[in-house]
Amino acid sequence: MACTPASTALLSSHPRAVTSLNSLAKRSSFSHCAAAPSPFTGLRYSKPSVSRIPRFLSSRSTHSKHRRFVVRASTKLPLVGNKAPDFEAEAVFDQEFINVKLSDYIGKKYVILFFYPLDFTFVCPTEITAFSDRYEEFQKLNTEVLGVSTDSVFSHLAWVQTERKSGGLGDLKYPLISDMTKSISESFNVLIPDQGIALRGLFIIDKEGFIQHTTINNLAIGRSVDETLRTLQALQYVQENPDEVCPAGWKPGEKSMKPDPKLSKEYFAAI
Repeated sequence: MACTPASTALLSSHPRAVTSLNSLAKRSSFSHCAAAPSPFTGLRYSKPSVSRIPRFLSSRSTHSKHRRFVVRASTKLPLVGNKAPDFEAEAVFDQEFINVKLSDYIGKKYVILFFYPLDFTFVCPTEITAFSDRYEEFQKLNTEVLGVSTDSVFSHLAWVQTERKSGGLGDLKYPLISDMTKSISESFNVLIPDQGIALRGLFIIDKEGFIQHTTINNLAIGRSVDETLRTLQALQYVQENPDEVCPAGWKPGEKSMKPDPKLSKEYFAAI
């Protein structure tokens, strides 16, 4: 399981963890939320109701120099294609308390924003330290990494001051944000309301502040830094080359394709 004995008690103390989607909707400003019956079961989603049909930006736009090949989603769901909800919160970085505001990165950097359930747990430190060990690779891509949980900054600080061999984090190269009010987790649709903790949600936010990618894992499943880097590289490639798209598993240096019925055949003929 992804949590310590203490956090196990927290999770197991709520046997009615399967809450109706209607009940969840009343507690949140969003019309849709993920019901998480237990740390071991998969997520269940209701069919999202979109207020209008998403508009694909044409690949033949006369303003292709400034065009991004994205979906403009509804203002509620999905989050991908919309502006990331802004937040300002206290965090721990370099063993000090600092203030982090998401909008401070707009126009300057891409952001990898990831949520994890609890400090002093099992799966969480493997993810947090893995992102820290690869931090220079994100820096080269002009990207900041931000970790978030519903723990306090004091808990974050104690965990950072604990050695890795004892289940701690050691020094990290990016901030750990405290979301004790749970407002950040809720705004990004990763909060488990009955348990007061976040699912393993990860969001790639571009320099304009738009969410371009998200993955959400249940509590027992760790994420891949390799896949996060690959997706970030693919995003940056298509933003720099707006008349191209990246096929499955694309990596830098590999062949991309044209989003056109005829021109795409060049890619398929080459594979």
